[in-house]
Amino acid sequence: MTTKVVSKEQVNNLLSQITTEVEDRPEAMIVYGVEGIGKTSFAAQAPDCLVIMTRGETGLSTLINNGALEPKRHFPEVKDWKSYLDVLSAIEQGDSGARALIIDCMNGLAELCSEYVCQTKFNGDWGTSGFMSYGAGYTATLKEWESMIVRLDAIRDKGLGIIGIAHAQVKLFSNPEGKDYDRYTPDMHKNIWACTARWADIILFMNYHTTVTSEGFKNKAKGGDMRVAYTQRTASWDAKNRHNMPTMFSLGNSAKEGWANFLVAKNN
Repeated sequence: MTTKVVSKEQVNNLLSQITTEVEDRPEAMIVYGVEGIGKTSFAAQAPDCLVIMTRGETGLSTLINNGALEPKRHFPEVKDWKSYLDVLSAIEQGDSGARALIIDCMNGLAELCSEYVCQTKFNGDWGTSGFMSYGAGYTATLKEWESMIVRLDAIRDKGLGIIGIAHAQVKLFSNPEGKDYDRYTPDMHKNIWACTARWADIILFMNYHTTVTSEGFKNKAKGGDMRVAYTQRTASWDAKNRHNMPTMFSLGNSAKEGWANFLVAKNN
């Protein structure tokens, strides 16, 4: 391998760029959990938030209409990938007045992305001669998704934090160290989720806290009425944080209390 020859001026210019300063921009966060746990109402507590609702995911409207959540600024329901990208362009190029962008939900967004790729790359063929041909469709979808993540980072550079909401699924984990087992992950293709998880600064898994005790020959679950958010990965779920947060925190009795507890957990 030949070493590229550069001028002394280029060397000095590159070395002068060494710094101890770090980039400071709003965080990217994923919130996922079991149904009815309060994911949308929790995320909507972010100050000055702006919500994108994907096709069929209009829980925000239901919460507002029922008085369970105060009105929040939002776009009309986004029903296809191109429309979603147009919304991102508007946020990138204009002044939305928002400090946080909430995407409800990432599962639905991944579906829109796959549909767009199938139509534009495989002529709408979902079969083994098209999208499902040797994983070609998911490979192309991942590339499109990665480009979208870059767009979200550009929005973060404008001062908006990103909060993506996702539904949970229980999926068999292929364990390289022993027997396979079930665990919670967001309900999306594994490659799409892996890309998203690498990008996120914080991943919260919301569930009801339960304990399992042995009674005779049976195991019995107790509790199940306290809502909590888990912040660290375990064998049972995906989670993550870059703030040395406690392993879990209580979501309390309301979305406002849950958000307040989150801020304490993140900043202490």
